[in-house]
Amino acid sequence: MDCAMRTTLRLARTTTTATALPTRRALTTSTSRLQSNSTYTPQRRAPYTPCASSSHSARPAIPTDQASKLGASPTITRSPTSAPRQPPVPTERQTLANPPQDPILDISQSGLSDAPSTRPQAEEQQVDWTTSFSGLSSQAFSKEAADILLAPLETDDIEIKPDGILYLPEIKYRRILNRAFGPGGWGLAPRGETIVTAKAVTREYALVANGRLVSIARGEQDYFDSDGIPTATEGCKSNALMRCCKDLGVASELWDPRFIRKFMAQHSKEMWVEHVVSKKKKKITMRKDDEPKYPFKESKAGY
Repeated sequence: MDCAMRTTLRLARTTTTATALPTRRALTTSTSRLQSNSTYTPQRRAPYTPCASSSHSARPAIPTDQASKLGASPTITRSPTSAPRQPPVPTERQTLANPPQDPILDISQSGLSDAPSTRPQAEEQQVDWTTSFSGLSSQAFSKEAADILLAPLETDDIEIKPDGILYLPEIKYRRILNRAFGPGGWGLAPRGETIVTAKAVTREYALVANGRLVSIARGEQDYFDSDGIPTATEGCKSNALMRCCKDLGVASELWDPRFIRKFMAQHSKEMWVEHVVSKKKKKITMRKDDEPKYPFKESKAGY
């Protein structure tokens, strides 16, 4: 009996010892790990200090092994952006092949820079017609010149605008002046620069004949597009010539109300016309020996 109990106690002790051994080993391993972790001190991240030499500074890089221990991703250091490239210096050959050009200006906004020159002139050209009134009313023209200037207009030379205004074509003013003073014996001198507005061109001119001032007038001409400004400047000059010729008595009948009424009664007619494209109708005035011109055609009714 005693032997059997002793044997049973030995078996129980052996089983307890075998069961407790792995538990002791696990406790020993955990204790050693805690001791090793208590001795490790993580490094702190360095404070951010911007670099004064470059505007594209980056944070100081943390070593990869320390970043993995701290649980942070490693920082990538970026180099500053390089300076932009400068354009190549043009060579002499390129400069000769492509010479610099002045910018094209919009003359409808800036106007024309054509003011008369103010530089001193030679001794034989002392008269500056941009400011001078030399010879004005100093002497009458010869009888032959006066007869040509004051001659009555031919009926066939007078034209009628669609609004009923009488006029003499500008080329016929020039023909009268050429017969009176001869080609080269008269001229128009600009008295100022050309003024370009949003819809019109204007400039002042002086009519000079036989070396003396005759008259001063300002011409004007409308335009509808900036491309038509050069043509408008020529029309402005012709308009000034027509106005200057009034002081010489050329075509003075066209400003006489009685002559205008008599001429309109004898040589004018009113007619309804239709625009070929838009089909719009209006009443116009023309000479009796004229017919409506394209894009208008005669219409039988005014509605």
